[in-house]
Amino acid sequence: MEWFTADSYWLSRLVLQRMLAALYLVAFLGAALQFRALIGARGMLPVPRFVANVPFRRAPGLFHLHYSDRFFALCAWTGCAVAAALLAGADGLLPLWAAMLLWSVPWVLYLSIVNVGQTWYGFGWESLLLEVGFLAVFLAGDDVAPPVLVLFLLRWVLFRVEFGAGLIKMRGDACWRKLTCLYFHHETQPMPGPLSWFFHRLPRPVHRVEAAANHVTQLVVPFLLFTPQPVATGAALLMIATQLWLVLSGNFAWLNWLTIVLAVSAVDFPLLFGDAAAPPTDLAAPPLWYEVLVLVVTAALLGLSLRPARNLFSRRQLMNFSFDPLHLVNSYGAFGSVNRLRQEVVIEGTADTVPGADSVWLEYEFRGKPGDVRRWPRQFAPYHLRLDWMMWFAGLSPAYARAWFGPFVERLLDGDRDTLRLLRRVPFPADAPPAQVRAGLYRYRFATWRELRADGVWWRRTYVREFWPPTRLSSPRGRRP
Repeated sequence: MEWFTADSYWLSRLVLQRMLAALYLVAFLGAALQFRALIGARGMLPVPRFVANVPFRRAPGLFHLHYSDRFFALCAWTGCAVAAALLAGADGLLPLWAAMLLWSVPWVLYLSIVNVGQTWYGFGWESLLLEVGFLAVFLAGDDVAPPVLVLFLLRWVLFRVEFGAGLIKMRGDACWRKLTCLYFHHETQPMPGPLSWFFHRLPRPVHRVEAAANHVTQLVVPFLLFTPQPVATGAALLMIATQLWLVLSGNFAWLNWLTIVLAVSAVDFPLLFGDAAAPPTDLAAPPLWYEVLVLVVTAALLGLSLRPARNLFSRRQLMNFSFDPLHLVNSYGAFGSVNRLRQEVVIEGTADTVPGADSVWLEYEFRGKPGDVRRWPRQFAPYHLRLDWMMWFAGLSPAYARAWFGPFVERLLDGDRDTLRLLRRVPFPADAPPAQVRAGLYRYRFATWRELRADGVWWRRTYVREFWPPTRLSSPRGRRP
């Protein structure tokens, strides 16, 4: 079948695969370094308790077959090793069937992690990584041109990511329709980056242009992905530029980078760079078994796409929702509503067993979320600080923290080393934890130019109310290793 492959997208496939391998590496590294405190056997939301109550068919993965912290660590570090090998181009040294098997390994491992990750892995970019990772299995190796059908499916994913996000905005907060949401977004987003303060201080007319450009990119440009070249390449490049703007303005884990990966699949590099980006002249014809497999997978995924497609045009559009436990075809979206105020949960501890008016309360500081008003926001994306993100949700409503905040406080009181490693600054040593821990809710806002120059502060904060009352352990416990 001569139509089956597209030689001119050979370099697009290569760039996509290497970028995807890098994001897999980041995702597995985050899992390896954070899991013990979050979902480990003694974590805040333990995997053993989860798999005991949720059947395999609802959350398929390796950890239903066996779980121990050592086995989870083995899976996570194996994922890192395979992702690093793919980043280095190991798949290009293998025959087609072996390269497909190698790309299947990180997908199976990360699916297993996401399906037991519970609240900590409930983000849309987890499903997006799995959906793109599954398609990457069928992109073939370096000696075969990429199949047209898989390239089409990648564009279909990109269309749902962008168009779904555009629709959820237009159906959601009125400020998107009034072009005023960016008056607030850079200040109230989950985890501001080092340039977010400067983005927030842009003139309001510029914010309105940003919002209007966002609507064009998400509601109009996605349709151009399915037009002939060079229009499709132009649409993809415009999406890449928009995503890089978002990378500069905040920390959204690997969402923006993975969207860029998808956009690369629509770029015709020989069209841009001529013979310098031309494919090899000795590409082999794809074997029959491979063509049949891709046809079957495409038909299955198009069938599964019916529900996400209907969801796009539903008045009750679901955002970041998986329609199957394998996360093969999902719905996406972001910021259907924008907060006007930023509220942060600030956690403090004291050595006093019975706190009084003169007790000294010392503040815990997180790596990414705002805390110390003098600390300039840092860049962490594409690395995902899961606890910091959930603390932002907790500031929106205590309901988001109902399942894990109590266990988190307990681990601070117990001096749990795995939990303390997730924080930037811990005011008490692990072998002498606080006697009491409390949390307050504060209103944060970016400092003005004058406040920054005069006081050296990036934020101003005001106490709102108690979030968690002073709490101590009900009985002494052995220290966690």
